[in-house]
Parts: sequence; structure tokens; C-alpha cells
Amino acid sequence: MKVAAAVLTALAASADGAVLWDGRFNDLSSSQDLLTWSWSNQVGPYQYYIHGSGSVDKYINLSPSYKNPNDTVSKQGARFTLDSTAYWNGQNMRRIELIPQTKAAINKGKVFYHFSLMRKDTNPPSVNREHQICFFESHFTELKYGWISGEAGTSNPNLQWMTSQQSHWKTEWKAGVWHNVAYEIDFSANTVGFWHSEGGDPLKQVVAPVSASTSSNGADWHLGVLELPRSGYADATEDFYFSGVYIEDGTITTTIGGPGV
Repeated sequence: MKVAAAVLTALAASADGAVLWDGRFNDLSSSQDLLTWSWSNQVGPYQYYIHGSGSVDKYINLSPSYKNPNDTVSKQGARFTLDSTAYWNGQNMRRIELIPQTKAAINKGKVFYHFSLMRKDTNPPSVNREHQICFFESHFTELKYGWISGEAGTSNPNLQWMTSQQSHWKTEWKAGVWHNVAYEIDFSANTVGFWHSEGGDPLKQVVAPVSASTSSNGADWHLGVLELPRSGYADATEDFYFSGVYIEDGTITTTIGGPGV
């Protein structure tokens, strides 16, 4: 019976995908470790260069209390902060983003980009401004939150999944609720699907793959947020929480946190 149980365990493990890149913050002692990366010393899980003029701890901080508590694989999560200094490279948009540092084939075949995100009532993201979250540079897939530029009204409380500026899924983004997400990207078929759950529930495909111009050089997925400016609405400090960040291929892992390290 023990042999049979071991075989079943092995088969179950093989059904999960293979982790191509691990961004679950487990190997970072603090956000200060992000500073070890540079263009001349490309080490660690992340490229850190899209941020404001302040010290790293103004924009990113790590803590076990910042992760989805249902994720037993991640040791900690990250709080990303937009404050009055979070302007990058002279732009008028507030930004704080990390990019995977890897040579793995995260832009080939069918892959799944996983992450969980949450907001709180303290320093909430504005419902009056457009936030582009976890996007590629061509914006072929991304999340958005808040009032979308050009739409009617003045506010929008919804978190939305978009492909090429078209919304395919939305829900009100309530404080304290962890949203678990996986982008199902088939770079060969030029399609993107959307997997989602809340809290500790297993991921489910909520939008079947749709056509998209899937284009990536493997170094242009932005974990974090870009906030568009809007006249009449002053900057306020905003916090975003992320955990369970990784990319896999093969069959999707639906358990929160992903395969063990």
C-alpha cells in the first residue's frame, strides 16, 4: 500500500506544470536584496529599475503578513507602494514594477503566469484613476483597476482582466480579498485565457482562450502597477499586495501558491 501511495503521489506531482521562473520572494531577506541587481550584475529573480527617486523601501517591502495566508509555499509577500515620489525617469505616471530576471523560455509555447493580489482599506488604490497591473509592454494582457481613461462617469470600483484594451472579466475589488490569477498564454497559438479564484479556492478557468497579439521578448512582463495621471484628482499613497508569483509550463497548477520549492 505504501508503494501504491508513493506512485499516486508521484503521478499527482507530475500532473502539475514545471516552474520556469520563481518570483515568490522566498530567496529575498528584504527588499534591499533587489538592489544587488544592475544592468552590469544581472542576479536574483527580478530586475529592479522602474521606480521613483527614493530608497527601495519607499516602494517595496516584504513580510509574511503581506502574502495570501492560504499560500503555504510562499514565505512572504510584497507590498508595492505608490507615493508622491513614485515617478520614474521623468514621466508623469506613477510606477513601481519588477521584471523577471531569467533566461528561461517564459515567452515560448503555452505558459501560465501566476500571481495573487490584494488591497486594503488603508492606502487604497484610487477608484478615480486607471491602474495598469501585471502587464506586458504591448498590453496584450493585463489587469486594470479604477476609472478607465475615456469611459463614462468618474469612478470604477472594478478589477478587470483585459486583452488589447478589451475587458473580458470584472469584479468589484473589495478590501482584504485575495484574488489569485493565472494568465494562460499560448505564444504559438496567439491566445490568452484567464484563470481566477479568491482566498484559498483552487484556480478555475473563467475565460477560455481568446485571440491576442502575444508578443514578448521574455523581459517585458511587469509585476506591479502603472497609474495614469488624471486632472482634478490629487496623488494619494496607494498600496498593492502581491504573493505567489511564478511562471510555469505544462499543465496548470491550480492550488494556491503553486508547486513546492
